[in-house]
Amino acid sequence: MTPGPLRMRDRPLALDEPVLMGIVNATPDSFSDAQGPKSLGQLVERAERLVEEGAGLIDVGGESGRTDRSAVAADEEAGRVVPLIRRLAASGITVSVDTWRAPVARAGLDAGAAMVNDMSGLSDPGVADACAASGAALVVTHTRNPPKQRGYPGYSDVMADVTALLSELCERAVERGVGEDQLVLDPGVDLAKTPAESVTVLRSLGQVRALGRPLLLSLSRKDFLGAITGRAPAARLAGTLAAIGATAAAGSIVRVHDVASARDFLTVSAVMEGRAEVAAELLIEEGLRREPAASVGP
Repeated sequence: MTPGPLRMRDRPLALDEPVLMGIVNATPDSFSDAQGPKSLGQLVERAERLVEEGAGLIDVGGESGRTDRSAVAADEEAGRVVPLIRRLAASGITVSVDTWRAPVARAGLDAGAAMVNDMSGLSDPGVADACAASGAALVVTHTRNPPKQRGYPGYSDVMADVTALLSELCERAVERGVGEDQLVLDPGVDLAKTPAESVTVLRSLGQVRALGRPLLLSLSRKDFLGAITGRAPAARLAGTLAAIGATAAAGSIVRVHDVASARDFLTVSAVMEGRAEVAAELLIEEGLRREPAASVGP
């Protein structure tokens, strides 16, 4: 059964079909982007383009998840994300702030964010307090590692651990005043998991869906895809789409770098599976039948 609309402050999010979350990293050291720092204008432009391509919300992060980089100070992280969140929210874009720190969560929510994407398993309980006070959605994530640390703790039953910890995190959040209709569950692909464990989790998502809340699937360019395919992050689009095809369903938020490709994939998949129709009178636009001729210089 598909969960009801997700409460995100004053903007409920319907999840009758997968919703794409576009990634905008306000960091100089993202694992998947070798181009380095970007200006505020460039970040705004990227976010707006992702929305045009089909993103239903934008996830803004101010600290790289890379474990070969030290954690940045909270004020530096907030300084990276707040101006961007403020600009995007003012233009009507639904924004999630990707952080595990309560001060940054509060600053992002004050700037207009409607969700906090906490990938640390509520390592700072103040993040839940911030969501309770604001009515923002809260993503709780399965991981057994502290923020910015890499390791494989080993599980006798990884799915039992995932469902048990996510249930516990939900209880903790509700005890701090977060409504159940504000909660999203992230099974934590690649977080304290080997590639084989991540695959096991993705093959068994029904057990997480049975907890009754929407899922955040963070699959884009992930390490487990690189391990399987032998490809570096920017070359993992095909693997990302394969993972989306095997896991995305109603009640899912799918976090991706390549929104246009993911949207095309989901649209065509819906048609091929009979969940969407093609009008009998539909014809391809003439300009789309062939690639445009290359421009010729003077």
